[in-house]
Amino acid sequence: MVIGVDRGRYTCWIDEQVVVAMRARELGRKSVVVGDRVALVGDLSGGPDALARIVRIEERRSVLRRTADDDDPYERVIVANADQLVIVTALVDPPPRTGFVDRCLVAAFDAGVEPLLCLTKADLAADGAAEEFRQHWSALDLPVVTTRRDGEPVDLEERLNGRLSVLIGHSGVGKSTLVNRLVPDAARATGGVSAVGKGRHTSTSAVALALPAGGWVIDTPGVRSFGLAHVSPASLLAGFTDLAEGAEECPSGCEHRSSEEGCALDEWVAEGHASPERLASYRHLLASRGDFVS
Repeated sequence: MVIGVDRGRYTCWIDEQVVVAMRARELGRKSVVVGDRVALVGDLSGGPDALARIVRIEERRSVLRRTADDDDPYERVIVANADQLVIVTALVDPPPRTGFVDRCLVAAFDAGVEPLLCLTKADLAADGAAEEFRQHWSALDLPVVTTRRDGEPVDLEERLNGRLSVLIGHSGVGKSTLVNRLVPDAARATGGVSAVGKGRHTSTSAVALALPAGGWVIDTPGVRSFGLAHVSPASLLAGFTDLAEGAEECPSGCEHRSSEEGCALDEWVAEGHASPERLASYRHLLASRGDFVS
């Protein structure tokens, strides 16, 4: 398994040891990312000067992607073969954003990866803040865990053990702090939050780390945006599972932008099947995609 990528060198985990490899020329332009299962030839000793070659990329069972923005057609593969996407969101400093979580949920659904919402810095937030925030997804079967800076992330550990999980979130939400607690010898760099409420980037590259109790956790660089230009309109709606059923009553060709075109989602929300905030978030994503909606 590829556990790190750095300037054309791929760190791989094989037979309980680390092997550095380069990509074979015959692979062409095929990208190799953290989480990929690959076939190696050459020097597999793992010595300081050893260098193997990646000659084959095994079929991926899941691919998590994003684009820089919603109008950017160039997609970036974040990680391959993940079982779980852990959406890390601070309850305070920086403040939580429901829109970012919604985007990650759509990406997880599109990739076939199970989502998990992890709310950090609960000890710094007001009483009830975690429960209030998680109510935005009360209609979904979305698992949620909370962590504190002054406590061990026991509940999170239980959901990570034995799985390949990728952590994603804005800079400053505490991803690297979590990783250092989950994997004590990880030594991931941590930083504070800037005065304008946006975190400083601390992790500079994705890296997979073995969990003490089994499984892997992948720490990723903090993101400022999570574009969904690569997600089809059908998959975008499917990612809002609390709205998708209501859309079945819409007329053929409905773009779900407003009730004026006969969209049934407004009535679906009025009947209490989903929250107005979720419908507003979905329509905001539709509007942000521009020409990519068609």
